[in-house]
Amino acid sequence: MSNNLENKEKKLSILVIEDDKFLRELLVRKLEGTGFNILIAVDGQEALKKVKEELPQLILLDLVLPSLDGYDILKQIKQDPQTSKIPVIILSNLGQEEEVKKGLDLGANDYLIKAHFTPDEIIRKVKAVLKNN
Repeated sequence: MSNNLENKEKKLSILVIEDDKFLRELLVRKLEGTGFNILIAVDGQEALKKVKEELPQLILLDLVLPSLDGYDILKQIKQDPQTSKIPVIILSNLGQEEEVKKGLDLGANDYLIKAHFTPDEIIRKVKAVLKNN
């Protein structure tokens, strides 16, 4: 029994902030299958609460969310000394150059446009960012 608990504690936690149910469930399945412990938030307020409570090792962040957009979430995460070092990968349908630039300028480690990446490619990006941090 304690061995099971120890394994869970060693897993890296990833917070998936995504309001689209289909994509969220797909990402969760893929990430869990890769051995990560997954936390979920479906809106901005819930996301900020979970970031502070759970201190995940990485955040996958959608930009278009109910209650608070992803840019505001990213800004608050990066301004808080307790959470500022957590790597953030933006995963969004917004793909204009100025949107990408804004996300990276606010402190995101990477910016992935949903339509351009398969779930497996997203997992590879997650692993690469975790390895570099």
